[in-house]
Amino acid sequence: MNSKPKVAIIGTVGIPACYGGFETLAEHLVEHAAQTNDMTVYCSGKKYAKSERKPSYKGARLKYLPFDANGIQSIIYDSLSILHAMFRSDVLLVLGVAGAWLFPFVRLFSNARIVVSIDGIEWKRDKWNRLAKWYLWWAEGIAVKYSHIDISDNESIQDYTAMRYGTLSNIIEYGADHTIEVSPKPADLRKYPFMRKSYAFKVCRIEPENNVRTVLEAFAEMPRYNFVMVGNWNKSQYGMDLRQSFSDCKNLHLLDPIYDQRELDLLRSNALLYIHGHSAGGTNPSLVEAMYLGLPVIAYGVSYNRTTTDHKAYYFENKEELKVIVQNTTVKMLRAQGALMKQIAQRRYTWKTVSQKYDYLIRKAQEIQTKQAVRPKAKTIASPELLESEMAHLQHQELFFES
Repeated sequence: MNSKPKVAIIGTVGIPACYGGFETLAEHLVEHAAQTNDMTVYCSGKKYAKSERKPSYKGARLKYLPFDANGIQSIIYDSLSILHAMFRSDVLLVLGVAGAWLFPFVRLFSNARIVVSIDGIEWKRDKWNRLAKWYLWWAEGIAVKYSHIDISDNESIQDYTAMRYGTLSNIIEYGADHTIEVSPKPADLRKYPFMRKSYAFKVCRIEPENNVRTVLEAFAEMPRYNFVMVGNWNKSQYGMDLRQSFSDCKNLHLLDPIYDQRELDLLRSNALLYIHGHSAGGTNPSLVEAMYLGLPVIAYGVSYNRTTTDHKAYYFENKEELKVIVQNTTVKMLRAQGALMKQIAQRRYTWKTVSQKYDYLIRKAQEIQTKQAVRPKAKTIASPELLESEMAHLQHQELFFES
């Protein structure tokens, strides 16, 4: 095609990105692909004050809607974005499944092609109540069935969608090469005096699925080891209660969200190791960013994290295992593993590679008629064997109904 395809990016808080994986993805897609695509990014008017709003950014038009991009309002936000874009765009690049209920109507009433990134297995996250989980479980099925192309950010998610839907998802991970190593200045050391000593680091949303309590309990019982965690502690009662519970532990430094890239990279790049507690999702941005910075990784041992780290990180399942790894791994061992993590990230997690893959799928979506059907051999494997092989996520939809 000679003309630039009109592409709408839907499902993010917006750009410029200040936090969050989808927002960072959208910004780098615009940065790398706006030359070959006519892009519009839908943004949350709840997140950006009127004084911060711009008509365009890095060659992409910005469209603001007066709704929150997260939580239950994301269904309204994504849905209105899709309705606005479906007659104005050649390709809808939808990040997440909140508005997927509209996909059948998009296909029936417009010529727009749908490319959807289902993110992780969103309906399994502990933060959702049972009704929300049911909706996301249902919407995920609609997203895969009625999109022209669906994207997984992790091989384990690809396995899951193949098992549940019998289609072959396209794997595109996240980039991490926007992170940089930052040497602390005297002012940094005055602000963060714990940086004068070795410390472990973690950044995440303060939610049960990220095993925050497990990690805090482990380090609270290891007072010799400094631990720094950045997160949205005041977002929920869960976070506020946790922070209060561990406020007396002198080796724990629980910081509020940091939106400045340089400051976040300062804290990460000078850490001795990175703790990753996520138990749901796919390729997590904070994990690949830590890997790109050359940090050794101790990750919660679910299949997604093992896949992201090429099965070469350290893994824990509970508080005691985390303590054993921290206390029995030498600095030399950590540095060797950190170098390996960096090699993996440089090979797999760069924004140029990610953007090229998205650009290819945007063009492919305009030509594709039907998805490739697959029937994985794992369909024939009994549930106990899947569990033993740490592949329980392949037991598809029946998992939702388990108590």
